[in-house]
Amino acid sequence: MIRINKNYSKLQASYLFSNIAKRVAQFQEGNPDRELIKLGIGDVTRALPSSVIAAFHEGVDDMARESTFKGYGPEQGYPFLREAIAEGDFRSRGCNIAAGDVFVSDGAKCDTGNFQELFADDAVIAVPDPVYPVYVDTNVMAGRTGYSENGRYEGIVYLESTEENNYVPLPYDGLRADLIYLCFPNNPTGATATRAQLESWVDWALANKALILFDAAYVSFIRDESLPHSIFEIEGASRCCVEFRSFSKNAGFTGTRCGYVVITDECTVYDGEGNPCPLKPLWNRRHTTKFNGTSYPVQKAAAAVYTEEGKKQVRELTDYYLENAKIIREGVQSLGYHCVGGDNSPYIWVKSGMDSWEAFDMLLSKAGVVITPGSGFGKCGDGYFRISAFNDRDKVIKAMEKIKLALS
Repeated sequence: MIRINKNYSKLQASYLFSNIAKRVAQFQEGNPDRELIKLGIGDVTRALPSSVIAAFHEGVDDMARESTFKGYGPEQGYPFLREAIAEGDFRSRGCNIAAGDVFVSDGAKCDTGNFQELFADDAVIAVPDPVYPVYVDTNVMAGRTGYSENGRYEGIVYLESTEENNYVPLPYDGLRADLIYLCFPNNPTGATATRAQLESWVDWALANKALILFDAAYVSFIRDESLPHSIFEIEGASRCCVEFRSFSKNAGFTGTRCGYVVITDECTVYDGEGNPCPLKPLWNRRHTTKFNGTSYPVQKAAAAVYTEEGKKQVRELTDYYLENAKIIREGVQSLGYHCVGGDNSPYIWVKSGMDSWEAFDMLLSKAGVVITPGSGFGKCGDGYFRISAFNDRDKVIKAMEKIKLALS
């Protein structure tokens, strides 16, 4: 008799964004003539930069000629892209990252979800609250938690991100955890962490033989140069941190799929007897066993991001969404609501004071605008909602006009 993985029964009924999609579909079915503006899911709307498209075409043309055709590529990624990443994203900022430390993939969501497979079933997991749901759900699937009670799973340490701590949780006396997920600029709150705040986490991880999984998917939106762009800018991070990045939000690859993981040779974890062992070979083994590599044309396109023209175009693209975020943030503040994000992040986290799903339904029905209810990201998200800046400018302006009418 084939039996299911019982841990799946612990999960909530559906993934947050699937639940939103179902509610929106039901609303549209009942209101077929209503215009909807979607500022919920963080999906980009602008076309790929022209330099990226040109490289994409070149990659496809290479596949049309026997002399340049590519079959199976290296699972870790082609050297031309790994070197461009190491130089463009890290060494240019003083981080000692080599091409061999980079593992190219089909996106940060898959990587952050899959990485937990490397660790013991009884590893203690710590996550921010509110949190990107994938961090939690994949550990539930792996059996590291009990059942959910009052919005939180037994066995997970929740690091509360609140207005009182500016939505940046810090290590505290008595904190016990083996694997810590951090995301800055943060999804969903849009909050950013200072160098000193990240230093406190790295120092804690080193002292406690813990590992930090650092999600930097939104780093390209940072405009405050005093803020770290990588966890590897922090001394000691190469020994206790893994960084995840994506081309989805900076260059518009949500439908094209490309991201990467960075692990240095120094990064150390421990076996069942407490003996130190390098982490990189473990991920390399998992990656090469379960993944056949990102497609060659996509990697050619990703490499174009690091050309002079590509860098300029990516900056223009992220500036566009940040201007959307500014419009949203200023609109929300004009109504007297507290919010965070929208300056170094494409997300605006709004304190509404009402039940998150009630706010979702109210804005959907009254304004025809789709946002993301904060409680979908965790217990600390109740009373909040997230607005995404990923849409066309005219739609963002129209959405804010409608939101102002609904909330005023």
